Amino acid sequence: MYNRPDELRELLESLTRQSYTNFEVLVVDDGSVRRCDEVVQHYTDKLNIQYLFKPNSGPGPSRNLGFQHARGEYFVMFDSDCIIPEHYLETVHKALSKNDFDAWGGPDRGHDSFTPLQQAMAFTMSAGITTGGIRGGGTDRNFQPRSFNMGFSRKVWEATGGFRFSRLAEDIELSVRMRKAGFRIALLNDAYVFHKRRATLGDFFRQVKNFGRGRVHVGRAHAGEISFVHWLPACFLMGMVLLPALLLISKPLFAFALLLLLFFLALVAYKAYTITRSAKVAMLALPATFAQLGGYGYGFLTEWVKSYILKKPA
Repeated sequence: MYNRPDELRELLESLTRQSYTNFEVLVVDDGSVRRCDEVVQHYTDKLNIQYLFKPNSGPGPSRNLGFQHARGEYFVMFDSDCIIPEHYLETVHKALSKNDFDAWGGPDRGHDSFTPLQQAMAFTMSAGITTGGIRGGGTDRNFQPRSFNMGFSRKVWEATGGFRFSRLAEDIELSVRMRKAGFRIALLNDAYVFHKRRATLGDFFRQVKNFGRGRVHVGRAHAGEISFVHWLPACFLMGMVLLPALLLISKPLFAFALLLLLFFLALVAYKAYTITRSAKVAMLALPATFAQLGGYGYGFLTEWVKSYILKKPA
């Protein structure tokens, strides 16, 4: 984590309420200016907790440091902006007791305590209509756990060496290597977390822009890891840029494209309302969708051109 003491406090508080209690907590501070010593100290009598401080180098090396100090047979990763439901660790423990898998991940959701905008961003990042269902919904076929909600065995860590990328899709790259190594990866739909997104649409745009850039990095490291679905946000962005030109080329074609866009946005708002039961969140899901698809598409396109056209190093 980096400069997020308030978020860390919420995360640690949620861990004190876990129904399964046989676990330790390692907080890795990645060179924060706003250190979290005092926050961690507050929980030393409530959690079996360690605080590790290191120079800033990115989430990949920071999590690797945590693995080196961990004593358990299974490692679980959460981002500092997550709140963990009371049943999470018990759900994972039961699944590990009954099934034979080496690594797992789960979905993210919005929480009632989040602002309407944060709930809207949580919706767009978890709904199939805006993500293609690739972030933890549906089945575990080719599922790639993300580090906001990710776990694996000590055996996996020893075999893979943990994260190779310092930042930008470091979790996806590790997921690809785990599957290539033959490890069994499970999607645990009931092991979800409440993931608090950035406070503004601009921050959200910058965050998902890095997700798009990261996917290109993964594609360069592992052939075949960029598929049609990863191009969809870029297609959406190019469509938005070209939409005004259609008005000059063909008014009927412009009207058809605009109708498709309005239908898509209406479907987004409907889906958001059915999940959150909030008209405000449903309306905010519209600009959140533009920020998500536009940000990811922009990051993906610019990094793809840099990598495959200009042949610049990552």
